[in-house]
Amino acid sequence: MTAIRLISLLIPLVAANTAAAEVELSFYGGIQNAPSSDVTIAGDDVIPDATFGIDWEGRSFDAPVYYGIRVTKWQSASFGYGVDFAHNKVYPQDGELPAGYDRLEFTDGLNTLTANAYYRWQDALGEITPYVGGGVGLSIPHVEVLTADSRTLGYQVTGPAATLIAGASMPINDKWSIFGEYKGTYTVNEGDLDTGGTVSSDIFTNALNVGVSFNF
Repeated sequence: MTAIRLISLLIPLVAANTAAAEVELSFYGGIQNAPSSDVTIAGDDVIPDATFGIDWEGRSFDAPVYYGIRVTKWQSASFGYGVDFAHNKVYPQDGELPAGYDRLEFTDGLNTLTANAYYRWQDALGEITPYVGGGVGLSIPHVEVLTADSRTLGYQVTGPAATLIAGASMPINDKWSIFGEYKGTYTVNEGDLDTGGTVSSDIFTNALNVGVSFNF
């Protein structure tokens, strides 16, 4: 899913009836990682049932890089809402890949699409505007599970996602601003395997983001 296609899909959702409202288009990247979680394989015709813990890492700057796109409609000086797409990633750390697996990861990626609400304190610290936000939506990972006899590679809607955000922005001029924030996202994932079973894991990602916003 390309950034251009995402922008074309997201902007109309929040930009309709923009009179007396500020619309903000934001792009961000940063450092993203995830704590360990349990992974369960169940009901497959080829891969044995199993549950094992995996220590994850994000490798934020390895291709495909971690990034996000956000569209926000500010209804007032304080309150806004919008949609957020984030391209998270989780790889097993070295030595964490279970025996018999050639690949077990969500790296193209552990994508999330959420509908969020935000509250900001306009110019509370001089030109700096703190904000908080949160929302719910969908986890849409690229499920990658490879063994000698089973090959699952593809995007799936695997369950719900929820996110929390806290940060601050500062204007560059009347149209552009920069921001930094913490973003935490919880995803529930149950993906289908090509050989009949499921792979499931609840994964929490942490991210420190920096980005740029265009206001119109």
